[in-house]
Amino acid sequence: MNVLVVKANNRPASDAVSTKMYEAFMEAVKGAENLNVTTYDVYEEDTPYFGQDLFNAFGKMQNGGELTDVEKRIVAAKQKAMDALTAADVVVFAFPLWNLTIPAKLQTFIDYVYAAGFAFKYDAEGNMVSLMPDKKAIFLNARGGFYSSPETAPMEMAVNYMRNVFGGVFGMEIIGEVVIEGHNAMPHKKDEFIEAGLNKVREVAKQLTLQHA
Repeated sequence: MNVLVVKANNRPASDAVSTKMYEAFMEAVKGAENLNVTTYDVYEEDTPYFGQDLFNAFGKMQNGGELTDVEKRIVAAKQKAMDALTAADVVVFAFPLWNLTIPAKLQTFIDYVYAAGFAFKYDAEGNMVSLMPDKKAIFLNARGGFYSSPETAPMEMAVNYMRNVFGGVFGMEIIGEVVIEGHNAMPHKKDEFIEAGLNKVREVAKQLTLQHA
């Protein structure tokens, strides 16, 4: 079982709860002989932002033109992200809520793999067809405020966005979701909230190892 862990926070665990979640998951699956676990760190990878450079590169590749340095980098980065996702049976995302959404570096990874003919296609009637129904996804998210109430849930565009992309468009089965929230809003309960969430992360990891033993 190939497990791809997409790490989307470059802050240390001492400062970032989603990094703590990543480390807790990795520690829990460490030594599992039935899992082949690899990490794609969006902050360590060379990932030029998605835009016209990529489309220029595609045009030059069709016409045999010479690519610039940034065009070569973005083509290589896109292919690496797609290859990592292709090889994975389970994809685990560890990411924070920043300014109501996901980090820009994680968005770039998604932009690379969100491609017609790769993640989805359209049938003859124009309906979208998911191309990754055999893959599974796990979301590990941290947010300092409370976004699970009816009043604030519509503002949350990180976990909800990830569900729509990977569960909706790509068709992956979401087999685990752990959210730690409120630790900044209620600092006197910070340790309690975080430890309870990390225990849930460990449980999700344990279930993954047991399911594929």
